Amino acid sequence: MSQKQTVLVTGGAGYIGSHACKVLAAAGYIPITVDNLSTGWKEAVKFGPFEHADLLDRARLDKIFTKHAPVAVMHFAAFSQVGESMKDPGLYWRNNVIGSLTLIEACAAAGCQKFVFSSTCATYGEQDGVALDENSLQAPINAYGASKRAIEDILENFEASHRLNHVIFRYFNVAGADPDGEVGEFHQPETHLVPLVLDAIEGKRDALTIYGTDYDTPDGTCIRDYVHVMDLVDAHVLGLKWLIDGKGSAAFNLGTGTGFSVREVIDNSGVITNRQVPIVEGPRRPGDCTALVSGSDKAQKELGWLPKRSTMEAMISDAWRWHQNGHYDQ
Repeated sequence: MSQKQTVLVTGGAGYIGSHACKVLAAAGYIPITVDNLSTGWKEAVKFGPFEHADLLDRARLDKIFTKHAPVAVMHFAAFSQVGESMKDPGLYWRNNVIGSLTLIEACAAAGCQKFVFSSTCATYGEQDGVALDENSLQAPINAYGASKRAIEDILENFEASHRLNHVIFRYFNVAGADPDGEVGEFHQPETHLVPLVLDAIEGKRDALTIYGTDYDTPDGTCIRDYVHVMDLVDAHVLGLKWLIDGKGSAAFNLGTGTGFSVREVIDNSGVITNRQVPIVEGPRRPGDCTALVSGSDKAQKELGWLPKRSTMEAMISDAWRWHQNGHYDQ
């Protein structure tokens, strides 16, 4: 491209958003991070300008759109803890849904008609024993999944009213880190399985708690499909290209089609790090599904997406390297 185009990346100071900014910059775009730093890290903003903003602040968003004139929006900002969403659903509807609606309205008002949305396989709810595809019934069982499903509906409405073309990506567990070590996964408090396992290995917590050991799975623990964060953000850039090429709105699942149980992740982590993982067994958490595995045939066929690093070995190895060397300031 002759002149670099800007892309607004909401949640660009967070885990997935910061990796997306790196890949966007490498692809020749200028990523504009829009983040309120409630869960993100200013130190993760390394690849383009930073705009401190809350998505509920429409006036602030309007100024950002005017200042940067983005060609597209890549929307990652959201609360994403299933357990918390069950205890405080209002928090999720207010932050995720109303925040996204405000962003979408600002996007439409600015004439920015390309929107890449980070959704979730949690919109499919409890559908055990099947590889989910884009036509699977969407019946979320927690407020997190329901909030993301609602945003998908909003995008469809705005496509009809404002020609806001969008690509929706539904995925579940993201793991790994930038192999170069510039950005990585770091939450406070930490809730994701792989960094929790690595914390336990390093003695940063007494033990890893396994929530539920009586699920109808081979080893009694939940099964999830894991995607390497770099593969995931590669798909988002392909989704942006899809929109720029004028191919219209679409939804894609992102996964490997292979599930790993909690115990399998723990066992693999122990082998890869050559360390013991101290564990304790606890009760199930409300809102957790038994198994979620996402097929990605459509993304591979239509986007040309090929997950290259989404093996348990690569995801844990990259995460372990980051875990040892790359934390942000606490």
